[in-house]
This record gives sequence, structure tokens and C-alpha cells, in this order.
Amino acid sequence: MVRQWSVATFVACLGIGACSGRSEAPPAPAADAAPEARTPTVFDDPLKALDKAKAVQATLDQADADRRKALDDAGG
Repeated sequence: MVRQWSVATFVACLGIGACSGRSEAPPAPAADAAPEARTPTVFDDPLKALDKAKAVQATLDQADADRRKALDDAGG
């Protein structure tokens, strides 16, 4: 009796599982659709400051590399 219920339950699960599957791929988003507006968060100001600091550091690193190259070229 238990085996019959187990087989019946297994067959029912297979049937339900087969009916619930998707046969189509999800539609691709439209290329011309405008993205949603981003809502401001409390992290915006610190992230802007961090980006600015990274840009300043890149400028300083480039200036340092230029000075070192000038010293090497001058023989010092």
C-alpha cells in the first residue's frame, strides 16, 4: 500500500513539474527604453568624494612619474 502511494506521489510530482516549466526564453529588454531614474542614497556624497580622491591621486602619480623620468633623463 505504501509503495502504491509512493509511486502515485512520484508520478503526480512529475506531472506538476512538467506543467510548470517555461518553454520560451524571457523577452530581451528594449534597446531604446530609457533606464529608470536612480534614487539618491546616503552613500552618494562619500562615493563622489572617493572618486574625486582617486582622480587626484592618479594626477599626482602621473606628475611623480614625469618628474622621475625627467631626473633619469637628466642623469641624476
